[in-house]
Amino acid sequence: MRLQKETFWIVVVALVLRLGVVCVTVDLPIGLDDMFQYDMLARSIVAGNGYRWYAEDDLELITPYVDMEVPPEYDPLGIRTSFRPPLYPAFLAIIYFVVGVGPHRFFAARVAQAVLGAGLVALTAALGRRLGLTGRAARLGALFVALYPLLIVYPLALATENLFLPLLALSLWAVLRAQERGQARDVALAGLLFGLTALTRSVVTFFVPLAALWMWRTALSRREGFKRAVVLVLCFLALTLPWSARNTLLHGEFHFIESALGYDLFMGYHPQSSGTFDWRIDDLLYMLDDGARHAQGMAGFWSFVRADPGRIPTLMLNKFSYFWGLDKRAFVYFYGNDFFGHWPAGQLAAVLSILCGPFVLVAPLGLAGLALMPERKEKGLAALLLAYYVGIHMLILAEPRFHEPLVPILSLLAAYTLAERPWKTASPRQKGLALLLVLVLLLNWGWEIARDWELLMALFGPEGHVLHRGY
Repeated sequence: MRLQKETFWIVVVALVLRLGVVCVTVDLPIGLDDMFQYDMLARSIVAGNGYRWYAEDDLELITPYVDMEVPPEYDPLGIRTSFRPPLYPAFLAIIYFVVGVGPHRFFAARVAQAVLGAGLVALTAALGRRLGLTGRAARLGALFVALYPLLIVYPLALATENLFLPLLALSLWAVLRAQERGQARDVALAGLLFGLTALTRSVVTFFVPLAALWMWRTALSRREGFKRAVVLVLCFLALTLPWSARNTLLHGEFHFIESALGYDLFMGYHPQSSGTFDWRIDDLLYMLDDGARHAQGMAGFWSFVRADPGRIPTLMLNKFSYFWGLDKRAFVYFYGNDFFGHWPAGQLAAVLSILCGPFVLVAPLGLAGLALMPERKEKGLAALLLAYYVGIHMLILAEPRFHEPLVPILSLLAAYTLAERPWKTASPRQKGLALLLVLVLLLNWGWEIARDWELLMALFGPEGHVLHRGY
């Protein structure tokens, strides 16, 4: 994987932007439960206590604000957990081991994440070439990722996206390279990379057999394709099954990479849920026994489905809508809880436009580019990933930030649309599909604005900075 001169400078720009944001917020604390939990897990690993969270000091810290359900066999060192996949906390633990666990650890983690973010830009360009795009289109897609506002500020958050996005892009690149070269070691590398990606966020798990099927179907020899598919899956399992065995022994029943599925399904199908995360549904939120949380979540999920099965299609459409929604939730939370003070309406509108506007451009152009692209095997893998990633969240739970892992590939497809003008040679059927996909997105965003109109008006009002809504 070599960087061309033009791509090199795009990566430099990306790194400067990300490091700049990190440096001007050098003393910024962490602000969300997820970040607090990842930090706890990393500190526990560094302390030699294993994969635990909510140790005695952390529990005392949050008790004045949250009434956690502590299990009777509580260990002051913390509770052994399986709720979060292990790789991102392990990544933080490596950083903490080097710099210590003082207040400066957040700055060090953010610097490392800024470097990963710049690496994602290089991976995007390399992935574009593997997808068959011209050098110009690949570089333009990388530039979109380099300048994408949310990806610039993501290093500030202790969030799995910082590790998951580069690993997912690298895994796709490795699969495409392995299919082109046909060597077992390249296929094995792709399987191992998918294993690391799943150990960061397990949502990618069921895409692996789909990628294996793609390798089998697109190989010149079906026999050779079958061998590649088997190697891919076996190498994936070689990395993920040991952690699954640990979780299964911990709970006395089978669990794979994490035990959050029961909670997510409970949240996604709850009678009060619209299909996205809702902070007001807190039935399982404060449980510390992962096994009990999962069991209660699954029982609740099945009871919700049996009680009102006719509601499921509507919920799935809602989840589709949330997945493709404008990613404004974090900003609304922080601004509405007076983190930044009161802003004039013009400034508020400008920031929301900067945060949401790029996706409004990249997503329609990207989906249109996918529809207009000539049929080839690389297109099939991209379409498979997009369909899978949307579909899996429609089945479980969705929110706008879940589309961020698709931004690199959407950026490449958008760049393809702009740089190579595929509509000139596309068939009427392809043009019709492209138009339909764009209209669906535009209608979805119009519906979202109408749905959130009261919230937006309150946000722009004189008391918008003190709405004190939950995340």
